[in-house]
Amino acid sequence: MDHHTSTERAGIVLAGGQSTRFDDTDKAVAELAGIPMIRRVLERLDPMVDELVVNCRGEQVASIRETLRDGPGVTFAVDPVPDRGPMAGILVGLRETTATYAVVVACDMPLVDPAFVDYLFERARGCDGAVPQLEDQWFQTTQAVYRCEPMAAGCERALEDGDGRIVTALADLEYVVVEETEVREQASLETFENVNTRAELEGVADRLDGNSSSE
Repeated sequence: MDHHTSTERAGIVLAGGQSTRFDDTDKAVAELAGIPMIRRVLERLDPMVDELVVNCRGEQVASIRETLRDGPGVTFAVDPVPDRGPMAGILVGLRETTATYAVVVACDMPLVDPAFVDYLFERARGCDGAVPQLEDQWFQTTQAVYRCEPMAAGCERALEDGDGRIVTALADLEYVVVEETEVREQASLETFENVNTRAELEGVADRLDGNSSSE
């Protein structure tokens, strides 16, 4: 896609975090039931968006690009300063797109539900975003839709104040909270499941293998 044409929807996948609980190998490219985890996430988002952006550290670009061979086309948004946290990654990703809205998804959420992503875009229409919130839990800020310009401004303000929490960036945004009851009407909560360890990876792989063999 021509990077200069304005698009409605972008998908930003955050892959720049250090995989500290993952044998210190990059979990973004770890194979999950035969497909690298980040490729799984990107392939699920691809039908729902006009362009895909991967936020990562400079040294990750080659290995991630390799996992996407013959896969969805992406633009890389490389962290100028590594390890500033996910909000800094969101900001770098937002600056790389001309889209009006972007869904932000962590690369370790391989069960992200495309239909739920589509629903979040619809809920965000006309305001600054749609952010799921599960009962007794934080906002699911790394599987949420944001209007790109106000969210980028919010991230910049928070980072200038030395506050790396994504919820701080939301402070001045007019966004919709998607409560857990509403989420459950649209999707399984598996959509938010994140893979931090090899054991969690194997658990998700077993389920994916089970699903494919039972179809």
